[in-house]
Amino acid sequence: MNIESLLIHGGIDGDKQTGAVSVPIYQTSTYRQNGLGENNGYEYSRTGNPTREALEKLISDIEAGYSGLAFASGMAAITAVLTLFKSGDKIILSDNVYGGTYRVLAKVFKNFNLNFELVDTSNIKNVEDSITDDVKAIYIETPTNPLMTITDIKKISQIAKKNKLLTIVDNTFMTPYLQKPIELGADIVIHSATKYLGGHSDLVAGLVVVNNEDLSKRLHFIQNSTGGILNPFDSWLLIRGIKTLSVRMDRHEENAQYIAKFLNENPLVEKVYYPGLESHIGHDIQKKQAKGYGAIISFVLKDTININDFFKKLKLITFGESLGGVESLMCHPASMTHAAIPYEIRQKVGIVDNLARLSVGIENKEDLIEDLTSAIKLL
Repeated sequence: MNIESLLIHGGIDGDKQTGAVSVPIYQTSTYRQNGLGENNGYEYSRTGNPTREALEKLISDIEAGYSGLAFASGMAAITAVLTLFKSGDKIILSDNVYGGTYRVLAKVFKNFNLNFELVDTSNIKNVEDSITDDVKAIYIETPTNPLMTITDIKKISQIAKKNKLLTIVDNTFMTPYLQKPIELGADIVIHSATKYLGGHSDLVAGLVVVNNEDLSKRLHFIQNSTGGILNPFDSWLLIRGIKTLSVRMDRHEENAQYIAKFLNENPLVEKVYYPGLESHIGHDIQKKQAKGYGAIISFVLKDTININDFFKKLKLITFGESLGGVESLMCHPASMTHAAIPYEIRQKVGIVDNLARLSVGIENKEDLIEDLTSAIKLL
């Protein structure tokens, strides 16, 4: 099936027992067993739940993976993946990843001697030069959050395989509708499903897809042992959200292309980060490895604009955390999503104080332009 059909009919399609077209919500913690070692495939809902299983099979299908796992948040998914590694191991990490990813490595996994190095993974030579005997994985976001840096997934995967490393890709911004890292050689794909996959700002969830049986078994053991599972109702909500992913992403991207052009031509905007612009570094790689550019735009306002006043003047666009919902959301990375990253590192990579990140929603694009125009005007 093509992706548009797979989003609706992939995984477990409906309920064979009753004919219901929607997978039921199995709101249960445990299951009746027929005797010692005799059950119908389920024992306890931390270990397995039919609604969560339907979601896990769905995300595996649409990411073209071996299997999927659903977690209580994107950070729970990331944490489970990082738990694959041992004390003394080291991870190469894209240098402007989501602040929560940096925070959990720097503040939590540091206590267990799991090390990491921030590297500009868009520069292949930098990655190769950073590989030492203790490196066990290359963890990339592409595009990165919030500067939309593009990394060549296929080349990174080839380097990783040559050095017997895992390739981990956070695919939250692109979704499997636009980009499929496993088909490009990645071993593990992570999603904050709170974002585009859910799509309506009404749930918090994380998903992981792996490309082989060994990783599947190891991560399921971690998922069951540590217990950071997604509940049945949110699993059902996420399945429902995924069904409309293609039509939402088409509209998100149409609006984003329009707004990126407007911002790029606005004299009060110093710089625009959006891979759909031909001037964006990495545009050609993005065009080659994905079928679209997504709907996240970051931009730097001129120093003559007070960024706090800019945020306060927005009326249609919501100023708040997160992204990927049907409504447009604006945030201030330096004090919100990336506040956990030290100031010096933020300045070095370009997360400056006048940087704003816009998650373009599916509203009327002219209304969004009018809101931005009004807010950007000099006081």
